[in-house]
Amino acid sequence: MKIYDAVVIGAGVAGCAVARELSRYKGSFLVVERALDVCEGTSKANSAIIHAGFDAEPGTMKARMNVKGNKMMDKLSEEMDIPFKRIGALVVCLSEDGLPRLRELYDRGIENGVGGLSLLSGDEARVLEPNLTDEVCGALLAETSGIVCPFELTLGLGESAAKNGVEFRFDTKVAGLKREGGCWTAATDKGDLLARTVVNAAGVYAGELHNMACESKLRITPRKGEYCLLDRTAGGHVSHTVFQLPGKLGKGVLVSPTVHGNLLVGPTAADVEDPETAATTAEGLREVAEKSAWAVKNVPMRQVITSFMGLRAHEDGDDFILGESAEGFFDAAGIESPGLTSAPAIGEYLARLIAEKLGLPVNDSFDPIRKGVPKVADMPTEERAELIRRDPRYGSIICRCEEVSEGEILDAVHGVLGAKTLDGVKRRTRAGMGRCQAGFCSPRVMEILSRELSLDLTDIRKSGKDSQIVLGRTRKEGE
Repeated sequence: MKIYDAVVIGAGVAGCAVARELSRYKGSFLVVERALDVCEGTSKANSAIIHAGFDAEPGTMKARMNVKGNKMMDKLSEEMDIPFKRIGALVVCLSEDGLPRLRELYDRGIENGVGGLSLLSGDEARVLEPNLTDEVCGALLAETSGIVCPFELTLGLGESAAKNGVEFRFDTKVAGLKREGGCWTAATDKGDLLARTVVNAAGVYAGELHNMACESKLRITPRKGEYCLLDRTAGGHVSHTVFQLPGKLGKGVLVSPTVHGNLLVGPTAADVEDPETAATTAEGLREVAEKSAWAVKNVPMRQVITSFMGLRAHEDGDDFILGESAEGFFDAAGIESPGLTSAPAIGEYLARLIAEKLGLPVNDSFDPIRKGVPKVADMPTEERAELIRRDPRYGSIICRCEEVSEGEILDAVHGVLGAKTLDGVKRRTRAGMGRCQAGFCSPRVMEILSRELSLDLTDIRKSGKDSQIVLGRTRKEGE
C-alpha cells in the first residue's frame, strides 16, 4: 500500500492552501474530502472579506496569520486568476461609550503591524459612506481590507495544488486515525490510507479528528451565521465593508459589496450543536435586516435574491490551533474568521513545518500560475468574438442572468478538479447565481452534466450525495 508523505483531511480553503504549499516540495501528497467537491463546508458560506488584521489579540496565531495572509493576497490573486479588490473597511461606533473600544482596535492593529489605519469622526466617515446612519459617531478606517470570492479562492488553491501533483479524493470520509510503526493509518469509508504525516483541516469536524489522535483534547463549536445577498442593483449602496464595533460573538452584522457587484448583509451569530445545520430562519433573517440598519440606512432589503447560512469552527480558546499536536499530526483547527484571509499564510506555515520534519526537497518544477474558467461576459468585444469564432459554444448562453455560456460550463466540468454537481458548476462559472437563482438555467446545466459525465439525470446532484434533483422518469425515453 502506498505511503503518502502527507494526507490533508479537508478540502476547504485551509486544506487547499496547505496542499498548494506542500506541492512546492517533492513528495507524495493527498487531500481527502468527505463531500463531492472542494469548498463544501465552512469555506463556502462566509463574509468573503480579506480582513486587515486589527481585531485579533496581538501575539496570537490569528493575528500573525491574518496580517501575513492579507499581505499575500495581491500576488496570490494574480497567480491564480481570482477576483480580489482592496476596497477598505470601516468599523463604526454607534455610541460615545464605544469610542474607547474603537481606539483599542486601532492600537491593537498598530501592534499587529497593520498599515493604513486611521480614526475618523462620524462626519468624516459619512463623507466616505453617505449611507451611514446619523447614529455613527466614530469609525476606524482600515485601508488594506478587501473582498474576494471565497469559492474561487478555494478552487484556485485546490486546482493549483492538483496541477502541481497533489492527489484529491472526494466522497471519502475519515472515520479513524491510528499511529503505529512511525506511520499514520487513516481509516476511511473507502479503505485505509497510510501517511507519514496528517494535516487536520476538517473545519467543524477538526475537534473530532484532533481528539482521535491527541492526548490533549480540543472542542470545536459550530457557530451559525445567516446572510442575505442582494441583487447587483443594490451593489453600490456602500463602497467599503461596513462593520459594527465587535461584540462577544464576533464582528456583528456587516454590509459589504461583493467582488461580483452584489451587496452582502450579515451574519448573525449563534452557537449550535449540529455541525450539519444548514437552514436559515425567519428570525435570523429579520435580525440581519434590523441590525444592519443600525449602521447603514435604507439598505434595500427588497432586493434580496437569496439567503444562506454558514458555520464557523469556533475553538474554546478563541485562537487558531496550528502546528504539530502529536507526532506527525498537524492541526489547522479552529479556523474561523479571519480564516479566509489567513489561509495562504496557514498553508505556508504548516507546509514548511512538514517539509522540515520530513526533509523534503524543494520542487523546482512548481508552477504558481493557474487560470480559471474564462468569463465571457467580462471580455472585451473583440476578444469575446474571437473566442466564439474558435468555439461557438462560448456564444451559446445557458445562464441569462450572469451571461454564462456553454463553453464556460464545459471548461468547469472538464477542468483540473472538474465540477460534478450543479453547485460545482455554479461556483466555477456563476451559472445560477443571478437574480432568478437558477430558475431557468438548472435544466440546461443538468443536461450538460448528464451528457459530459455520462450520467443519468437521476444521478445529478445539487451539491451533496443526498441532494438528488430528479427522482425518476414519468415517461420512457423516446415517448
